[in-house]
Amino acid sequence: MFQRTACVDRIKVDSIIFSSIFQIGDSQQIQANSKAIAVQREAEIFYDNEGSFSAFSIFSEAIPFTPVDEIFTSSTQNLNPVLKVRNIEIIGAASSSVIHLGNSCHISMEARVKHIRQLLPREELNNYTNHMDR
Repeated sequence: MFQRTACVDRIKVDSIIFSSIFQIGDSQQIQANSKAIAVQREAEIFYDNEGSFSAFSIFSEAIPFTPVDEIFTSSTQNLNPVLKVRNIEIIGAASSSVIHLGNSCHISMEARVKHIRQLLPREELNNYTNHMDR
């Protein structure tokens, strides 16, 4: 792995959440994994037995990965082994993402999110709304 020095005058990161990585310096391997179930409901109804990843096949299915088998030739010439940056501002990094200053050999990222939208039938929504207005 080619060695290079990263010089950054100022870094401002507001938020890093859910299996995200903020890495300064070189790394041999980075692996991040994030799973989430996002339920949006019209009514504020909560059940204590919700949230099992095993109930949804999206969290256990294999991700199809086709390795690159093309032959290619590359050449890199770094006349200056210093990467110089004045300012980096990042609002946020989430769901298995990487902010990385440096070199990496292997990076593997995975984020799986199951979005569920539960809408009430129109007559139930009217009853629920009328009940909430009292």
